[in-house]
Amino acid sequence: MRPGKNEYFPYLETYISKVKKDTAVSALEKDLKNTLTILKNIPLEKWDFAYAPGKWTIKELVVHIMDVERIFAYRALCFARKEVKVLPSFDEDSYALNSEANSRSPESITEEFMNLRVSSISLFKGFSPEALQRSGNVPMGSITVNALAFTISGHTAHHMEVLKERYLK
Repeated sequence: MRPGKNEYFPYLETYISKVKKDTAVSALEKDLKNTLTILKNIPLEKWDFAYAPGKWTIKELVVHIMDVERIFAYRALCFARKEVKVLPSFDEDSYALNSEANSRSPESITEEFMNLRVSSISLFKGFSPEALQRSGNVPMGSITVNALAFTISGHTAHHMEVLKERYLK
């Protein structure tokens, strides 16, 4: 079921509002199919392209999506298991800078995305309805396990829009 606005902090509305499916798992599954279609159709020579100085390349952008998915899936696991500690934030720019994404092949990045998303889908399928409604805290506020799944999907959708609009036009 879609998360209510009381299940996440306002900043995440940008991402969650992009998700059109009604359940966490269906959102992640649909997003997997859509994202793989986009990634597999990026011309090979475009993967190292950045649309402006100081912006990420497509490789860095996709690895960023995966970094965020891993972090949010970890948070979901922690909160589903009733973790009470505030989980740390992360610096996305530092992660991208240190990702070494540009030394990788587009095929390896696409394969990793697919494997990661299949793993995330399995993780969320394993949560009971009660576990999906559990919440935990990060520095920005409280969020439910369910809202984290929608955030993963919406974050990917957001960056796929950016990819189409700024990198592939």
